[in-house]
Amino acid sequence: MRISTGGRRQLAGGKARASFKLQNLLGSDWVAFLPDQNSTSGIPLVAEFALKGSFGASEGMSERWMFGENRGEYMNTLNYLSSEAFSSLPQELVPDLQRMISANESFRPTAIDFTGFYVLPLQVLRFFRNDTRLRALRFLVHMLERDNTQKSEFLKALSDMWKDFDSRVLRATGEKDVCFKVLYCGMCHSDLHMVKNEWGTSTYPLVPGHEIVGVVTEVGSKVEKFKVGDKVGVGCIVGSCHSCHNCTNNLENYCAEMILTYGAKYYDGTITYGGYSDIMVADEHFIVRIPDTLPLDSTAPLLCAGITVYSPLKYYGLDKPGMHVGVVGLGGLGHMAVKFAKGMGVKVTVISTSPSKKQEAVEHLGADSFLVSHDQDQMKAAMGTMDGIIDTVSAMHPLAPLIGLLKTNGKLVLVGAPEKPLELAAFPLIMGRKIVGGSGTGGMKETQEMINFAAKHNITADVEVIPIEYVNIAMERMLKADVRYRFVIDIGNTIKSTY
Repeated sequence: MRISTGGRRQLAGGKARASFKLQNLLGSDWVAFLPDQNSTSGIPLVAEFALKGSFGASEGMSERWMFGENRGEYMNTLNYLSSEAFSSLPQELVPDLQRMISANESFRPTAIDFTGFYVLPLQVLRFFRNDTRLRALRFLVHMLERDNTQKSEFLKALSDMWKDFDSRVLRATGEKDVCFKVLYCGMCHSDLHMVKNEWGTSTYPLVPGHEIVGVVTEVGSKVEKFKVGDKVGVGCIVGSCHSCHNCTNNLENYCAEMILTYGAKYYDGTITYGGYSDIMVADEHFIVRIPDTLPLDSTAPLLCAGITVYSPLKYYGLDKPGMHVGVVGLGGLGHMAVKFAKGMGVKVTVISTSPSKKQEAVEHLGADSFLVSHDQDQMKAAMGTMDGIIDTVSAMHPLAPLIGLLKTNGKLVLVGAPEKPLELAAFPLIMGRKIVGGSGTGGMKETQEMINFAAKHNITADVEVIPIEYVNIAMERMLKADVRYRFVIDIGNTIKSTY
């Protein structure tokens, strides 16, 4: 199922800061996400500015939607501009630049001078290392927020200065690389966790997105599996060691050196950026072929949500016709679990806190039955009836009632990732020889197998397609579970490509 959402509206309790859009000045729209203290939810809101690919990235996108960390630290950024940055400048420029900085009073953080101070560092940013350049640009945005009375002069100077600057920062397409134009990118709940750094692993600026689909535009000289024009996708990982026990057994997703699609350090030391972008470059080993029979928009979520539930159903042996499997939660992961389990011929019971979801689960998704988890009578009647349960919930919730639903030797598999530890008692496991396990996405071979299974059984996600400008609102709605069942960003039609 596919529905579309458009337009932009003001968020309650907060607004985007520095939210001007430099459209058509540089041939593309650039958007940076930075935390906004006015946001009641704590989700970083959008700050938009056109800087046309000046951030560099190993996973290479010419245009990105970026999430950044704290606004402030003006003096630290100044120090970085006026001292550390010199180490990467052509040496013949250093004396002149030092003199300009020392003579220019507007380098003080309290000064606002768009035609003087701002243009000077922008003119030399092309010589800076990417990390230096990024900090400098963030500083300029901070300062611009404080006083935008001379914004038009700044924008004109920026446009005039940048028009001849070759800012292509895409990783060159290597001999085993595939470059593709991103058309759609799903919004995973992990994106929300990462944007808010709830797992403590986020590296800012952050470009989310690991449910990415598009069309191949270029292949390396040694690429064997793909050609220009193929429909392809990238899921949660873009690298691994290729030599450990897990890698040699097609379990790259469990490799100790696995490289995530965004927010991770790539082989060359740069940080990977995800699919909220218009171009992607990745090693062909981590590219998945999308069959022509699958629509790209509603297939994108399969690259995370789909494989996340498909893999445990297969590994834990819950894919046998006639078995009884419970699915906890009816969101992005849950609705995919129901569809894949039904495709495998399994009896499915949805377990939810929301009685209102019963009709949707049974009549639309095809579940065989429905349990309200806080209804003690319903839960008691279903005790000991299930061979396994796929628990997709990312919020705190009790496990004991779910363990009670399992038969002897039953398996409760966790695929959601709550930010705090869940309580688990040993006695209910011991008495029924029951197992609590986990599962995280899947290897590349299994991911391709999942996509092929989906094509054979006509399995796609139920999605709400949105323009890139709607991402802030989508994040807020996702926090409230207000989506049925996955947001998918229409990258191809709403991000203007630079190349």
